[in-house]
Amino acid sequence: MPHPHWPGDARIAVQFVLNYEEGGENCVLHGDAASEAFLSDIPGAAQWPGQRHWNMESIYEYGARAGFWRLHRLFTGAGIPLTIYGVASALARSPEQLAAMKSAGWEIASHGLKWVEHKDMPEAEERAAIAEAVRLHTEVVGERPRGWYTGRCSANTVRLVAEEGGFDYVSDTYDDDLPYWLEVGDRDQLIIPYTLEANDMRFATSPGWITGEQFYSYLKDAFDTLYAEGTDGAPKMMSIGLHCRLIGRPGKIAGLKRFLDYIAGFDGVWTPRRIDIAEHWAKTHPHQRRTRPSQMSREEFVAAYGSIFEHSPWIAERAFDLELGPAHDCAAGVHNALARMFRSASRAERLGVLTAHPDLAGKLAAAGRLTAESTSEQAGAGLDMLTDEERETFTALNTEYVDKHGFPFIIAVRDHDKASILAAFKRRINHDTETEFAEACKQVERIAEFRLMDLLP
Repeated sequence: MPHPHWPGDARIAVQFVLNYEEGGENCVLHGDAASEAFLSDIPGAAQWPGQRHWNMESIYEYGARAGFWRLHRLFTGAGIPLTIYGVASALARSPEQLAAMKSAGWEIASHGLKWVEHKDMPEAEERAAIAEAVRLHTEVVGERPRGWYTGRCSANTVRLVAEEGGFDYVSDTYDDDLPYWLEVGDRDQLIIPYTLEANDMRFATSPGWITGEQFYSYLKDAFDTLYAEGTDGAPKMMSIGLHCRLIGRPGKIAGLKRFLDYIAGFDGVWTPRRIDIAEHWAKTHPHQRRTRPSQMSREEFVAAYGSIFEHSPWIAERAFDLELGPAHDCAAGVHNALARMFRSASRAERLGVLTAHPDLAGKLAAAGRLTAESTSEQAGAGLDMLTDEERETFTALNTEYVDKHGFPFIIAVRDHDKASILAAFKRRINHDTETEFAEACKQVERIAEFRLMDLLP
């Protein structure tokens, strides 16, 4: 996990999002088939096909008429800028609120064209909706959005938004406490994960909040945990999601105000907009593409990792047939796949791997016939610089060990120096063969781990 190096060496980035959806919700007046049913104070709300839901409409209207302005006063008074997730059709129906957002210097990211579900949209329809959201947003706001969050997204949304090509970040994920890069075709798309738990939506869902104090308590606990991690050298990002019609109510906003007062008492707290995080991340951690094991062909995979287990490419060939994904695109991931195939092999096959390893400081080394990996490893432990007496000792121990166990003495030399290797040699030579077979297999896996750490992050 990269160190974010937040500006001013901040220990935490606390980022507030205000979702502006009022006017973009499902409503027959907007040409929709039914009324809205999501994120309101109406218990058990359901869509009313073909009808207006007057209570639902008035709750959304409260967000625009009262809740927004209460939040505007709170955050401008605290000097904390917001990122607005603005539904394009909602922004178009809210000129005064939009003007207030712009005058406050808040970022206005796109929250889609309408506040509707995308999960059942055909791909072509969703692509067109994204394009229309960008067009309308640009027309209404005066500049195109640089960030995107759908919320009620489909499996295609992130890819389609990345393919649109104009977004500095996408936030339709909830999978990390830091930004990261996602490769989508030829585009390197920055992802800034969002939150559904440090989010006032839980005033309208179960399990959720009932009082502002509960919301404050959760935010405080999350902040305290992340701030402590930042103090220990691993700063993170804390996203907080807000909605005008929810947290904008008097009894709820009191908990949010308490949280703002609380974090104001700490040093090293950065409260940016999301676009500020995106710009910082792109500058501090620009993406670099690399060949990823999970995307290799069989031939590429075996060529890259066939020598990790000494002279045993069959292990890499079998590992390729496992379900390799992005989690395997690192040293630990490839090691796990290779080790699984080694462990599940027959005893005869594993013995073949052991016997493929050279004697330490033995005849192969003297003749310069070790693999490049073995040569480097033995040299690192000083086994290429033995005195005549040390060489004779190793030769005698090698011979005795092989005669007794039927395979060479194997040890991950990078965990040792010359003296500790010799001590382990003298200790292990007296073990029974089954014990040594198990130990040798563990050492083979450890050697493979070191070799992969030289190649992969």
